[in-house]
Amino acid sequence: MKILLVEDHPIFRFGVRHVILQRWPDAQVREVETLEAALAEISQTEWDVAVVDLNLPDTAGIECVASLRRQAAKIKLLVLSLHTEVAYAKQVMQMGAMGYLPKDHATNELVAAIEKVSQGGRYIGTSLAAHIANNFFDNQQALPHEMLSAQEYRVMLQIAGGKKLGDIALAMHLSPKTVSTYRTRILEKMQLAGNVELARYCITNKLSENEL
Repeated sequence: MKILLVEDHPIFRFGVRHVILQRWPDAQVREVETLEAALAEISQTEWDVAVVDLNLPDTAGIECVASLRRQAAKIKLLVLSLHTEVAYAKQVMQMGAMGYLPKDHATNELVAAIEKVSQGGRYIGTSLAAHIANNFFDNQQALPHEMLSAQEYRVMLQIAGGKKLGDIALAMHLSPKTVSTYRTRILEKMQLAGNVELARYCITNKLSENEL
């Protein structure tokens, strides 16, 4: 088993490594602390699983997943995050992560998550899975932003943050026309009139560009 551990907190990194080596004593575990170092590693070596914290010194949020996927489209990502919101986990999975595990459940579920992801399956933390199930059986209606695709969600946050379409296109490696199309879809799906209403919605629902 070859596991790339992308985590900038030494104590948490030590704990994750300990859990991994208890289960797989012969595992090759490489630790890095930044997205830049992670990108260098996956460009040189094929890892069975990359266990990734989204809040790194040189990036934060789902943009981390996007960057890793651009470098290696087939990489198997297991995300560890402080975020416990279902909508956030959904966006990360839509971006291409194979698994999502809140950090407060990492000790108990890490081995199961790595085993599932390494075999090509998907894993979501049990607390999140239970919440999703409860919402389904309670027939609760999804919030408008939860109906967006991962790319649309990223565009929404940046528009709400005041960025121009051209700047968004540059940051996401897209054409301005594509970003404009995303904006139109976002407003239609969320039934909003324009950027001001979109920004107000994000503020009300505590959705921030910091997630990126």
